[in-house]
Amino acid sequence: MDKLAQRTKNLSQTMELLVAYQQRPSVQLRNRLVQLNMGLVRKVAHQVSRQCSQPYEDLEQCGYLGLISAIERFNPAQGCAFSSFAVPYIRGEILHFLRDRAHSVRIPRRWLQLHQAGQKARQELTISLGYPPSELQIAQHLEVSLEEWRSVRMAMINRAPLSLNTVHPSSRYQNSDTASTLEDSLPDTHPRQQRDEEALELHQALDQLEERTRQMIEGVFINQLTRQEVARSIGVSPITVSRHIQQGIEQLVGMLQQPAMAVE
Repeated sequence: MDKLAQRTKNLSQTMELLVAYQQRPSVQLRNRLVQLNMGLVRKVAHQVSRQCSQPYEDLEQCGYLGLISAIERFNPAQGCAFSSFAVPYIRGEILHFLRDRAHSVRIPRRWLQLHQAGQKARQELTISLGYPPSELQIAQHLEVSLEEWRSVRMAMINRAPLSLNTVHPSSRYQNSDTASTLEDSLPDTHPRQQRDEEALELHQALDQLEERTRQMIEGVFINQLTRQEVARSIGVSPITVSRHIQQGIEQLVGMLQQPAMAVE
């Protein structure tokens, strides 16, 4: 629970600093935001480093440039999580760096062979099934995991890095109104079950707060309202809202640091 509590505290600090930075930008605030979100850069750099020959340290440094760009462009009033907004900037900066060094991207021999076998399997399965196969069907035909097959696909695409908004080649085989992009095909290193459990724990902790304090926290950090807007809706002063939010966050951190709460 310590990890989840620290993450919750970092999220609240990040949003408060982003609001302050938008109102009055300063190098000190920006540096603090970079420190709080170093994990985003490291996560993306590690993902990309597995598919290229560039040193991880170089990728990490490029990622920080993308993080700074995200901090400069983020608008807290838009209602999206900063991490979701920042990751494309971080990854995009790293891919720009790799684009200039595309010749250095290396593909393992096994993955080259799997890619060739996958191309052949796609043609054979299309004939036998009567329709284009899914990525899962191709992976099963090759007797590899879906995750590894997707990694092979991404590695071949990243031989010449493209924009994250580029439509994934497999989208033309899918009956969907919304085409998937290269970013959509990146493997998720944070399992959905873990995210769901953390969200449930956080909501359980929120439910234990005093009603007005919970409303203030949800208004500012979930509904992306300003403290002034929350104060007007409840009928208190912005100072009161800030005080309740600070107290509520401290209570949340304390509850989340306790042994895992049972799911009712």
